[in-house]
Amino acid sequence: MTASGELKLLAIYEMGGYPNFLPLYHSLGFSVQVVNSIRKAHSLLKKEVPDVIVAEYNFQSQFRDRTSNLETLMAILQKYGETRVIAFYDGETVHKLALFQQRFPLYATLAFPVQEQELQDALQSVVTSDSQAT
Repeated sequence: MTASGELKLLAIYEMGGYPNFLPLYHSLGFSVQVVNSIRKAHSLLKKEVPDVIVAEYNFQSQFRDRTSNLETLMAILQKYGETRVIAFYDGETVHKLALFQQRFPLYATLAFPVQEQELQDALQSVVTSDSQAT
């Protein structure tokens, strides 16, 4: 949370192909940072840890030591504990996402095409749970 009480959200746009949700994030009161790669997100996490991360789950069978773009990110986040991750995914990879979630639980998953109302509901849940905790 920022000094002004805003929740921090990190949006990771790697592949894109979905609407710009920045207006939604701002309307819900999030302070938003945007990066275009997991590597850049990793660098940012060394400086500050957001309350929420919204990212794409991209299954990659050709990776040698991992199966998706989110594994490194989730491994880093394990030491912070409180960051909630919302992942967008392709319906064709839902079985791989289920395996991924056995190791790395996600706060919410939304299938492409992402419906703004579903994302809003997930984010509103974060806002509500955070305000009840304080």
